[in-house]
Amino acid sequence: MKAVLLREHGGTEVLEYTDVETPQPGPGEVLVDLKAAALNRLDIWVRDGWPGIKLEYPHILGADGAGLVAELGAEVSGVQSGDRVAINPDLWCGRCVYCAAGQDNLCDSWRLLGESARGTYAQYLVVPERNLLPLPDTVGFETAAAASLVYLTAWHSLITRGKLRAGDRVLVVGAGGGVNSACIQIAHLAGAQVYVVGSDAAKLEQAESLGADELIDRSKEDWSKAIFKLTRRRGVDVVVDNVGAETFFHSIRAARKGGRILTVGNTSGPKFELDNRYLFGKHLTIIGSSMGPHTDFLTVMGLVFEDKLTPVIDSTFPLAEARAAQRKLESDDFFGKIVLLP
Repeated sequence: MKAVLLREHGGTEVLEYTDVETPQPGPGEVLVDLKAAALNRLDIWVRDGWPGIKLEYPHILGADGAGLVAELGAEVSGVQSGDRVAINPDLWCGRCVYCAAGQDNLCDSWRLLGESARGTYAQYLVVPERNLLPLPDTVGFETAAAASLVYLTAWHSLITRGKLRAGDRVLVVGAGGGVNSACIQIAHLAGAQVYVVGSDAAKLEQAESLGADELIDRSKEDWSKAIFKLTRRRGVDVVVDNVGAETFFHSIRAARKGGRILTVGNTSGPKFELDNRYLFGKHLTIIGSSMGPHTDFLTVMGLVFEDKLTPVIDSTFPLAEARAAQRKLESDDFFGKIVLLP
């Protein structure tokens, strides 16, 4: 099969489009003929490498995917060859205390496609049968792939962890990325008032089309002060911040007394200082969240299949042009998701 792999960390030049052996499904596993694979910031972080990361080389990137069931391993009975499926990118053991409690994203042996396991930048992928979700004929492969990781992340952080309720004021820090565009839609669907901080007018206009109520252009004003004015000096109930070092202090300032701050990523850097007086003085709650259990995956993908949530696809690239796709992702000149077509 064709795949995009890397044999060392580095820039886009380490991505190699080549032939590799097609994997074979074992007991309880399924071989999927991938028709779409979506990019995430995670792909760049894994490609670049970080202290302590250990990969089995050659490594294949990519968490998100959707396609057709191509071959069944032994003991598989829930799907048939030719079935259309979406893939949950989480991998869990099903036996530890967390899995038994339905918290499989906290599994003692948790792994993620494209990060700690070979992923979806390929024509074929083997996954456990339990990771597959039947894909209706009305939903495109690109849509399913674009939704998987970011909508699961957004739903688990906002709804399951953040307890977002109708009438809450929620601030989404950043307008263009996949998780942020998913958060805007989910918050709007939940009946919240949605504030969005963006880097330019074009991205903010697109955010408004997804359900944003208040738009703040950070290139023109201090957005934490703008939130203060827009909320009549109250602040917002919930802040979603996946930027990290560059924005977290402003997120703390934008939250109301008793507010919740959801941290779901760190695109600008993972390490920063906090003024603890804001935390205890404002009675703030900081909530870390990553991915989500399979039950949340089923819930949010069901909403996508019902067209209540609509993934935004910025552009598509052939698998052979993965380097160009990642360069676009690094440029920040996009809105929504970038998708590879194996």
